[in-house]
Amino acid sequence: MSKAVSGRTTVTGIDASGAYPVHYRFSHAKSGNRHLVVVFANFSAPDDYGWSNGVLDNVRANILWVRDMFDGKNSYYLCKDMDFELERSVITLISNVMNSLGLTPDQCTMWGGSKGGSAALHFGLKYGFRNIVSIVPMFRIGTSVQKRPAIADFMMGGQVTEEKIRVLDSVLPDLVLAGANPSANLYLLSSPQDENYQVQVEPFLRLFQNYENFNFIYSDSPFITDHTTVTRRNVPALMGLLNLLVDGIAPRIGFVTNGHEQPDVDTSGINGYLKATSQVRASFAAPVVDSPSSGEHVHTGVVEFSGRAPGAVRLSFWEKGKYVGSPAVRPDGRWAWTRDQGWSTGEHVIRLFAVDAAGFHSPRTEVRFVVPAAGTAAPGRPAAVAAAAAPVVTAPLPDQHLPGPGVVIAGHAPGALQVAFTEGGVSLGATPVAVDGSWTWEARWVWPEGPHRVECYAIDGQGAESRRGQVAFHVAGAYVPSPAPHSAPRY
Repeated sequence: MSKAVSGRTTVTGIDASGAYPVHYRFSHAKSGNRHLVVVFANFSAPDDYGWSNGVLDNVRANILWVRDMFDGKNSYYLCKDMDFELERSVITLISNVMNSLGLTPDQCTMWGGSKGGSAALHFGLKYGFRNIVSIVPMFRIGTSVQKRPAIADFMMGGQVTEEKIRVLDSVLPDLVLAGANPSANLYLLSSPQDENYQVQVEPFLRLFQNYENFNFIYSDSPFITDHTTVTRRNVPALMGLLNLLVDGIAPRIGFVTNGHEQPDVDTSGINGYLKATSQVRASFAAPVVDSPSSGEHVHTGVVEFSGRAPGAVRLSFWEKGKYVGSPAVRPDGRWAWTRDQGWSTGEHVIRLFAVDAAGFHSPRTEVRFVVPAAGTAAPGRPAAVAAAAAPVVTAPLPDQHLPGPGVVIAGHAPGALQVAFTEGGVSLGATPVAVDGSWTWEARWVWPEGPHRVECYAIDGQGAESRRGQVAFHVAGAYVPSPAPHSAPRY
């Protein structure tokens, strides 16, 4: 599935070739640029994709955003339960993308801030990438995650110990002490106004004395107030630096060249990789919407969606490119959902897709419905073509007076998948039918005072509708005791 991250079009995917599936976004280079920027996320990154708010729009390189989300938790891209196979899964993704583009580590830049800055430094040094931009990194990773107990438990296996903290604290310092990747073009930015500077950065700067092109950007400004504002204050300079690195210019004394665009380069390798790892799986069936039907007029502002999505754990609803909701799917593949807030008058076009336990997406399903203006008569619905008997209504009893404001309708419809309800030609919603054929439905609104005549019909697994039945009742304006129906059990 393609989506826009500000002005750039991106492709989302999951590389499942390692022990841990790794989610990514990818955007192709502009004008044939032959460079790859790998972006790691900080803790506050939207959807755990760092720098995805449009700030990288004008970067000419290919961009790979790597998501730091594994089993619902952040990990510094390193480990789960101290199992560093997670790190190896991340480098497998990066290597696969790089190789698919026909690039080498010399044509790559690792980029990130805070937690992402630690990851950029770690992967850049350990795996020999040419350019590393690390913005306000955390060198003592174990010490840092102690402030975030859920993440500490995830990384350390539910038991935070001094030994595990020591191991994680040593990951970055040990790499630098060993002189890993000494020829890297390394740019590290921090500030004395960063509350982490004295513990997390300053003590480790001397370790880089033998690096050929280590550059420390010491940002000292009264406009920097804490850890998060260091990056914000330096974004223009950082973007200038990044575009220089993309062009092959690493600021230092010496002769450099730049350019090397290849507009006609063969992209079949990366296109094949993106297709093979796409988050959207054509083999994963799109969700089926049983209610509302396409073009249906629905009860003002209230819509009860229902249907089937075998193999899914949840659905994702969108309207006009905006997220609407994500209801769960039951183990039997059925789902039902009503948005807490109502829908505005007029036509609505909802697109939804299913998501499985591994995070893969199905193709999209589209459903259109209309919320009529107050007092507008809804068009009649075509008569059902199925010959099945109408659902049996056991509650309320015919013409029963109900206190309101809510009304429960219940009954039997053996063999049906769900029962749907209309009044005056307007869809009210639907409810699933239990295995034993029983069903019960309660609308999520206050029923107007007075008489009501609700039609109900059953829908089977193939979408065929039964004949229609009716239930008439009267909603009182105030509570009036009414004899309890002795033969109307509620299910």
